Amino acid sequence: MKIIKSASLDSIEAIAIDVESTFTKGLPTFTIVGMISTSISESKDRVKSALLTNGFKFPPLKITVNLSPSEIAKKGTHFDLAIALQIAFYEDKKVDFSDMFIFGELALDGNIKDTNSIFPIILSLSKKDSINKVLVCTQTAQKLANIPNLEIYCVNDLSEAIEFIKTDKKENYLYEKKKLEYKTLIINDEQYFYDTNYLEDFKDVIGQDMAKYAAMICAAGNHNLIMEGSPGCGKSMISKRLQYIMPPMNLEEILEKAKLLALDFKDVDFSPIRAFRSPHHSSTKSSIFGGGSSNAKMGEIALSNGGILFFDELPHFSKSILEALREPLEDNKILISRVNNKILYETKFIFVAAMNPCPCGNLLSSVKECRCNEIEIQRYKNRLSEPFLDRVDLYLVMNDSFKDNKNKVSSKELHENIIKAFIKQKQRGQKELNGKLSDEEIKKYCILDEESLNILEKARFNYQLSFRSINKVLKVARTIADLNDNEIITKNDLLQSLNFRRR
Repeated sequence: MKIIKSASLDSIEAIAIDVESTFTKGLPTFTIVGMISTSISESKDRVKSALLTNGFKFPPLKITVNLSPSEIAKKGTHFDLAIALQIAFYEDKKVDFSDMFIFGELALDGNIKDTNSIFPIILSLSKKDSINKVLVCTQTAQKLANIPNLEIYCVNDLSEAIEFIKTDKKENYLYEKKKLEYKTLIINDEQYFYDTNYLEDFKDVIGQDMAKYAAMICAAGNHNLIMEGSPGCGKSMISKRLQYIMPPMNLEEILEKAKLLALDFKDVDFSPIRAFRSPHHSSTKSSIFGGGSSNAKMGEIALSNGGILFFDELPHFSKSILEALREPLEDNKILISRVNNKILYETKFIFVAAMNPCPCGNLLSSVKECRCNEIEIQRYKNRLSEPFLDRVDLYLVMNDSFKDNKNKVSSKELHENIIKAFIKQKQRGQKELNGKLSDEEIKKYCILDEESLNILEKARFNYQLSFRSINKVLKVARTIADLNDNEIITKNDLLQSLNFRRR
């Protein structure tokens, strides 16, 4: 019995699947078994049509194809090519498929198509070192070209796939890999990529020097940021420009971003521009955190991993969503538990939010009068709990003044400073940027001078800072010190960090 290797997705991880087949005497039938979905069941008609169109006579036998292991639920149309090749070579006893994974959906005329699930499947297998060679169509090969240590062979239709299996000169079908054409940095023998095409530039934001500085700190150290200010003062503009000045990405991060895009049924993108997710405040809890009764699906916080999760009009999000955000913001992961499965997602995103100071929005305005009474303002503020706000590194109150509108800072200038701070963090040996440091790493990297230690102790009593708040202050101070090119945290770095704490 010949076995062709393929794979299927189980939530966001791939499981290797063996495509087996038997051809026995009996009433001619074609059956696919192994806990399959409707899309795989329909494969019978696609495979039969593709084989007949390409001049292959379907054997008058009882054909049984099994996708093993049978206890795992399987879905996807990418098994078509493996099933068709099993039938095409049913008489050839010498053919060996053992060292190659095969993926592809078949058109009725035998052409091979790409599917959204193939890229995340192969990337997942590659990370586990479970795959070395793969046979796919040209469209899929272009997506896979950036995965290291992977031999990619590509064919365009079923006839070409059959020829590939028969030939001894398989190197003729080898896909030539292309390198990412972006600016690069090499730090500690690891390569990082970044882009200097700023589709939305900070120079479009009039004034708001302090907000731009806070955005630079936020991006340089992966810190959570909340901006409070009157409508139209630039909160959303700043947030949308953040993704273009984020720190460089290594190849693993770029591939992970592409995997999430594929799982979200979006076009796969290999640019070093980090993800930016901005759900509406009417979004359901399941759409934000993921869920589903039988198969848990990813929500916005999983899709924003490694990037930015932006909440506009923060207090208008439901209380249950804001309180549920506390765990992923603190632990950088979330476990979605259902009766049928349990899935752990990484949530190493930057949380950025914008809010008005009151329901009408004019409490801080210098030109408009606020229409809200004290009770309405307090009720509006109370939608954000202290434990939630305690997890925010930078809290900024913005004004609506345009006195500093002559000072136009571009995204290029901000990005250059962020890259310098990024290099300092990586040269220290940090795996994570400052905003995601653990308690042990804070002790190792966030070193204060004597004067700064005394100031922090006074601030702890004066502002009733919790242990978490102190750690947040230290992490922001470490990023400010990196931006200022200081080896240890100075008095000025610490005072600026304290200035961004909510009081």
